[in-house]
Amino acid sequence: MSNKPIVGIGRVLLWSGGSLWIGRATGHAQAHAHHAIQISMGLTGRLRLCGEDDQPWREHAVAMVQPHQRHQFDGSGETVAQIFVEPETAQGHTLLQSYGAEPITDLPVESIEGQLDDLLQAFNEDASDEALVAISRQIVDTLCGQTPPALSVDPRISRAIEFMRARLGEPVTLAQAAAAAHLSPSRFRHLFVAQTGMSLRTYLLWARVEAAVGAAMGGQSWTDAAQDWGFADSAHLSRTCRRMFGIAPTMLVRP
Repeated sequence: MSNKPIVGIGRVLLWSGGSLWIGRATGHAQAHAHHAIQISMGLTGRLRLCGEDDQPWREHAVAMVQPHQRHQFDGSGETVAQIFVEPETAQGHTLLQSYGAEPITDLPVESIEGQLDDLLQAFNEDASDEALVAISRQIVDTLCGQTPPALSVDPRISRAIEFMRARLGEPVTLAQAAAAAHLSPSRFRHLFVAQTGMSLRTYLLWARVEAAVGAAMGGQSWTDAAQDWGFADSAHLSRTCRRMFGIAPTMLVRP
């Protein structure tokens, strides 16, 4: 029997602008940072989060971690759901405006208690991907409320992101992304960093590791997932996953 550490037993589901990671008996993820807004939800009990290494661990029912914030996570053996929201989306802007005052912030659990119960029940009943995604998006909608028009995303960057996400398994150049946005490469580079907080290369790496994990948790081998989503090999995928999620891919298993 393998003695490798297991952090989570569950499912990873993706949609445009977000993803759901939901697992049973989740454990400790090492210090890491990633591009997305992280909404951590304890479905059967409280979870723990820690910011920088010198900060204390705190328990939470539901909490939000800001993008690019280095942190550690411990599911404390509970069933836990994590929703990742791209910060450059309109909902991402709204979440940061509403709850982004601190690196890690408690969220109003009372407003989504019924939806958390629905998500746990759907997961326990092995509901369809579509059902789990629908509940997750409802949770984000509830937390966001009405998104003000002023927080809308620059449509040029939205076009470029849509163009790139349709081509994550192949090389994408700055010139190609800029052309999709109808901008010069220099202007696009500046606007992309302003809207996303990261370089194009770093964004593509984030999008590819999330897609590769989702594919592997959906049944593909880790080796095939790495190759299909633009990684040199499974070791490259593993290093990137550790840096962005605090875990190696082999520490996640399907139920």
